[in-house]
Amino acid sequence: MKIDDLKHAQRERVIFLDRCLTWRGAANRRDLMERFQISSAQAAIDFRTYLQLAAVPPDYDAVRKAYIARTNHQSLTPPSLTTDFEVLEDAEDVGDGSASVPRPFRQADAAIVARLYNVMRTQKAVHVRYTSLTTGVDEGQWLAPVRFTSDGENVHLRAFSFKHNSYRDYLPIRFSPKSSFDERQLESALPLDVEWRTRARIFLAPSAALSAEQAAVVRKEYGFSSEFLVVVVRQAMEFYLKRRWRLEENNARLQIAKIEHEPWGD
Repeated sequence: MKIDDLKHAQRERVIFLDRCLTWRGAANRRDLMERFQISSAQAAIDFRTYLQLAAVPPDYDAVRKAYIARTNHQSLTPPSLTTDFEVLEDAEDVGDGSASVPRPFRQADAAIVARLYNVMRTQKAVHVRYTSLTTGVDEGQWLAPVRFTSDGENVHLRAFSFKHNSYRDYLPIRFSPKSSFDERQLESALPLDVEWRTRARIFLAPSAALSAEQAAVVRKEYGFSSEFLVVVVRQAMEFYLKRRWRLEENNARLQIAKIEHEPWGD
């Protein structure tokens, strides 16, 4: 049996158990019962399933009434402290937000998003009004939506702008509900989205301003031991990576050593 053979709900519970053992070093039935609101019997089944899947099964501690990870514990899935943070939160803190900084709540008009998606699906152009933080509200322009993308914080609509004769990214929340949303067939095929079809291979290294000891810590923090950390994104997403990782800010921990561009190939 493999973890991918499990039904989605049980797979999520088994992965949660694995994360508890990875980051806490221990797990018991109550962890599952409180997290997923399941019965003790179901929690017992999930534990038996986990023990069958684990490469290095944990030991049961009768005193603590919990399973304890062995020193050579191996995670079922690649662990990430950032995404697995929930297993380290103090149960008393959960709910009051005191243990983590909240992310912005990103709004969007579902009806507008659905309309844009349908235009994209039918390969048409749509007339919209958009508010730019640089130039303000436009009087309306024709866009040909091609895909939705995410920078990890916001969802963007990538579209060909007939006004600017180029591909650009738009935030759905900034489309005015007063837009006409008129649609039209494309008169010809859209030009190649070169930035989307180009791979950016970004070579990162600890900032030259850091000491050797500080650079070693930065390498450990970002999970690389060689000279460079190589990050691959589409060229169209390069700007968002630089902004998200704060690569161009003063006192940045990482600096860009070089960037190589090549055709993406898909």
